[in-house]
Amino acid sequence: MSLNTVDLNKQMTRFDQHSEVWLFGYGSLIFRPDFPFLARRPARIHGWTRRFWQGSHDHRGTDTHPGRVATLIRQPGAECTGMAFLITPEVFAHLDFREKNGYLRFCTEMRFDDGSCAEGLVYIATEDNAAFLGPAPEPDIARHIASAAGPSGPNSEYLLRLAEALREMGAQDEHVFEIERHLIKATYI
Repeated sequence: MSLNTVDLNKQMTRFDQHSEVWLFGYGSLIFRPDFPFLARRPARIHGWTRRFWQGSHDHRGTDTHPGRVATLIRQPGAECTGMAFLITPEVFAHLDFREKNGYLRFCTEMRFDDGSCAEGLVYIATEDNAAFLGPAPEPDIARHIASAAGPSGPNSEYLLRLAEALREMGAQDEHVFEIERHLIKATYI
């Protein structure tokens, strides 16, 4: 699959006729929602885990030195905490462009703190996209993140702001926090 997924995402029309749709954010959408939304609330999705395995050529890196950003990887029994945003379908065009570097829209069920749930969408960069970098030890990911920057700023800022936002939500994510520890310990920032 190519780096630019805008046209592929336009083919997903499942929510186009809805007046409102829940969007699950697990990376920069948590701390940088640059789109209009009607409501937001913490949520969880099951069967997925957050990993810094996706390359970023357009936001936190460049074509020659991509950054590393979050995607979701299937993992039975896992739970990923993030932020759900209630949006209108008019926001899809903006999100499709923002998430164009290998991310595709998927349907997901979100669970909220009050026990309720809702079906919505999430953007996930799968292994078959051209920007997928794959697994690496957390110290190596920290070094990679420390050395990357792009139009949206330093890759380290993405990691640190995500870790901070997760803590503010009371969420635990050992992968994110371990990378953060290595980044700070080695004074890469």
